[in-house]
Amino acid sequence: MSGRLEGKVAVVTGAASGIGRGTVELFVREGAKVVGADLQDDKGARMAEELGDAFRYIRCDVTDEAQVKAAIDLAVSEFGKLDILFNNAGTGGALENIENVTGESFDSVMHLHVLAALYGIKHALPHMKANGGSIISTASIAGMQNGFGPILYSVAKAGIIHMTKLAAVQAAPFRVRVNCICPGLIATPIFGTSMGMARQVADTTVKAIAEASGSSQPIPRGGLPSDIAEAALYLGSDGSSFVTGQALAVEGGITLGPSGTAAASAFAPIAVAMGIDLEAIAAMTPETN
Repeated sequence: MSGRLEGKVAVVTGAASGIGRGTVELFVREGAKVVGADLQDDKGARMAEELGDAFRYIRCDVTDEAQVKAAIDLAVSEFGKLDILFNNAGTGGALENIENVTGESFDSVMHLHVLAALYGIKHALPHMKANGGSIISTASIAGMQNGFGPILYSVAKAGIIHMTKLAAVQAAPFRVRVNCICPGLIATPIFGTSMGMARQVADTTVKAIAEASGSSQPIPRGGLPSDIAEAALYLGSDGSSFVTGQALAVEGGITLGPSGTAAASAFAPIAVAMGIDLEAIAAMTPETN
């Protein structure tokens, strides 16, 4: 199937790398006109050269409401309307625990994730009221349950999930759908930048992340930006016209709990206490190639 977004106009934030870039490229292949918003001007310029007339790049700090509005307005002025907004920009957040969070780090993480998505919804909705549309935000499995991210990042992503539900109800009378995607372990530079790596260095770690994360969830391969792009394509297309207020987890089953050797190791202390042979437990664990 192709042309699933034929005639549609989209804005994607965080568009120049990772999930954002993968989504822009897929949207264009499926027939959409796309405005990509980011702060990586060099990458944005190369995307404009590669994607041609179907793409426009705009420099955009999503923590600045005026710049978010400008990205949305550019889509309308260049392509005549707005059908899809993908609030995707974000980072891994500060690696803090609850004992050393600061007001400054709280404000930074919440502004970049929750407030930026709210700005997007606020300024996209007026353009969508007449003909309907789809608003999508990147949340995370870290916002669904414990153990998948730093505290501030996790709280912010939980905020996006709940905000999605609230906005979906308010937008529904205008046939505007509001959903979010909760990625699992997706191989992007976000892991490296969260550890303090420079962006160019973090970009080189993506392949290693994909290879290493394959054993972390029931589906035995690493998650890729294309997996999230396909979810965004579904939520942006008419195929999801009866779907709103949902948090779609795209995570290879990792939130289902441990599997394989990880599941066996979780019960190891109990098995030892009961005098059960650990090799017998391992023998019951299915092998994967």
